[in-house]
Amino acid sequence: MTLAVDYEPIPLAVGRDGVARVGGTRVTLDTLVAAFHEGATAEEIAQQYPSLRLADVYSVVGYYLRRRGEVEGYLRGREQRADEIRRENESRFDPDGVRDRLMARRSE
Repeated sequence: MTLAVDYEPIPLAVGRDGVARVGGTRVTLDTLVAAFHEGATAEEIAQQYPSLRLADVYSVVGYYLRRRGEVEGYLRGREQRADEIRRENESRFDPDGVRDRLMARRSE
């Protein structure tokens, strides 16, 4: 008996927002890689995010390991963008005393 070896695409899709998500779910590549870096196994990641299929987790972890530099570059870009957005928001909305202001509104 021979083994049929077929090509299967990596279950990653980049949306219009530029965010890579895994297996048609809302789970981001960032999330999966962070869990992997924290020492989670593929089984633990799939258990933590029930919308993910175990095979997809293995596939994406393999993709990450083969293209570590490229993925790390993508992740750095995402972190930089998040920092920019945070700075923009903080410049428009002073974060100091937010809790006190919200509690004061609640008391009114």
